[in-house]
Amino acid sequence: QVQFVESGGGLVQPGESLTLACAGSGIIFSIQTMGWYRQAPGKQRELVASLSSRGRTNYADSVKGRFTMSRSNAKNTVYLQMNSLKPEDTAVYYCNTAPLLRAPSWGQGTQVTVSS
Repeated sequence: QVQFVESGGGLVQPGESLTLACAGSGIIFSIQTMGWYRQAPGKQRELVASLSSRGRTNYADSVKGRFTMSRSNAKNTVYLQMNSLKPEDTAVYYCNTAPLLRAPSWGQGTQVTVSS
């Protein structure tokens, strides 16, 4: 059974930083392209960053230059370093494979709130 556990969210002021972590199990983590997704209130879940097993990254335009995704295959964990946070980054953040597997399993996510 595929499972993801996200952590590291919190309440920060605009311009501050956070680092999220997501531990996965039930998949061969090292060969998967992984992604960070987010869902803001009233909006659809969107992919904001992905990182292939070979280290290729892709970022949504809205986070490019501010977010950095990394991974530790030894720990089955992906990270999302978020700098220069903006109020519009407020959302619940999830990790999962990218693209999503059929009938994807989602973790509980981690809430990021950016507010002064």
